[in-house]
Amino acid sequence: MSATASKTSYYPTEKNKVLHNFIASNNFYESDQILQHYVRHKISAQGLAYMQDKLQYIGKAAAGPMNELSLDADKNGPILVKRNAFGETVNEIKFHPSYWELMKIAVKSGMFRVKWEPSLQAQFKPEGHRLGFAAGYLFAMSESGQYCPLCMTDGVARLIDLFCDDEDKARLLPHIYTEDAAQFYTGAMYLTEKTGGSDVGASITTATHKEGKTFALNGEKWFCSNANAEIIFALARTDNEVKGTRGLSIFMVEKNLPDGTRNPIDVIRLKNKLGVRSMASAETYLTDTQGTIVGEEFQGFKVMIEMVNLSRVYNSVAALSCSRRALVEAYQFLNTRKTFGKTAIEHALIRTKLTELGALNVANFYLVWRAIEALDNTDAGNEREAQLFRIINPMTKKWSAEKGVYIVRESMELMGGLGYIEDQVMPKLMRDMMVLPIWEGSGNIIILDMLRALWKSNGLTVLLEEIANSANNSPENAEFLHNGISELVAFGESLKALPQDEMEASAKVFFENLTSLYQISLLIDNLDKESAAWISPALTYLKNTYFPSTKLQQVRPLNVETVNGLIAWNI
Repeated sequence: MSATASKTSYYPTEKNKVLHNFIASNNFYESDQILQHYVRHKISAQGLAYMQDKLQYIGKAAAGPMNELSLDADKNGPILVKRNAFGETVNEIKFHPSYWELMKIAVKSGMFRVKWEPSLQAQFKPEGHRLGFAAGYLFAMSESGQYCPLCMTDGVARLIDLFCDDEDKARLLPHIYTEDAAQFYTGAMYLTEKTGGSDVGASITTATHKEGKTFALNGEKWFCSNANAEIIFALARTDNEVKGTRGLSIFMVEKNLPDGTRNPIDVIRLKNKLGVRSMASAETYLTDTQGTIVGEEFQGFKVMIEMVNLSRVYNSVAALSCSRRALVEAYQFLNTRKTFGKTAIEHALIRTKLTELGALNVANFYLVWRAIEALDNTDAGNEREAQLFRIINPMTKKWSAEKGVYIVRESMELMGGLGYIEDQVMPKLMRDMMVLPIWEGSGNIIILDMLRALWKSNGLTVLLEEIANSANNSPENAEFLHNGISELVAFGESLKALPQDEMEASAKVFFENLTSLYQISLLIDNLDKESAAWISPALTYLKNTYFPSTKLQQVRPLNVETVNGLIAWNI
């Protein structure tokens, strides 16, 4: 791209003129036809009525002021103030003002209030996650860095609600569902240690009983995201003789002690991360840090899994948000960029690439939201959905993150050199996206987790039954889906007889094929007259990719109108 190219060469007509960051939309909620269609069909009339104004608010904020705030917070990350002028250790983490403005927007969006304010929780519990994530999905389209602290906060609220006593619930939850950002508490989980990393069972932090439920925690926590949190859940050992995850208990650590003094948590340094730079990740050392045991002794890992599982859903939503934002940035740019005598989107290779990226995005959308729906149903006591969630939550986390990295990278390339320049949002999206395949279980860890789910739950059976139901409801796709089921069942049975190394290596192929077939069935399930504009081309693409008729075949690119329908974005 020529450095002397004029602005008018990119914006040929006033009608299609794209302003800062190529954002043609004034409201990301109003522009997103897929999200709007989903919430109309998958959220109750009462739930949508409650959230409508909030979705309009966060959609407008994400398309407007949040863009500048997010770029500012990214370029001006947190700073650790280790000591004050008198040489006293203070461990203060200071943030750019843009960070706190973004936090105010998050609080105002109602993403937590709808889930945790008692009357709203009672009213909307069967769909609380869908309501909260609808707002979070829009928020993360502009600011995925701060979406990590928000994820931790929701996870902390979940543990408090499930495992803490009524006094702690009454004292702490109002600070999470508050509408006053000045009273808002955020959360964190201190899990990872240098000795173990993903091997949580190798953790060595100790907890010594003091009185009642109070313990003194000692040890180093290696990767503590949202290190400035007011409420922290940390794993530690009360008995070093009990090894592995079986010996872990979990403790609630508050930033401030009951007398108002600071709970001793030494922040060694902030992590210098590739992306998600707006929020603080740190290495910390606990020295006689006061913590309250939560749940039963030695049951800490089981309690923490509730937060990890929710965090995996957040990871999937962040991946979906980032990839969607990158795709529409590229799409909007290509609708205005003039090259070789015509608009860029009129070129066959560009339409072909947008077809691929759009299809992957649509398929990921329905996979992520199916996982959210399964979590809602699980929390409502549906055991069948709980079995399904056990296998599709890690599946969704892995797939959305891996495909999301690809979507963002390819969208950046579609914008040429301009997509690589830090003056606009694409480089930030790329950097932020790169952490999502790593957080909450890297790809290999997820494969092992899915293998455990395969043997220890009924999730695969439930999932295959869903695919079979899709086949029964769609005669034109029945043979395709039933053949896919038969192949997966046979391959899954063969896994059991393999040596461990071969089983683990082969499981990757098994789960990738299972995910692809399940995504196709979800597209079929969500197909109607309105969604056909984006689902039909996505379905065709995925079927041809999953089971191509030949290795070499002619390609007929979609016309511009069909590509526009696939992206489903109002310019």
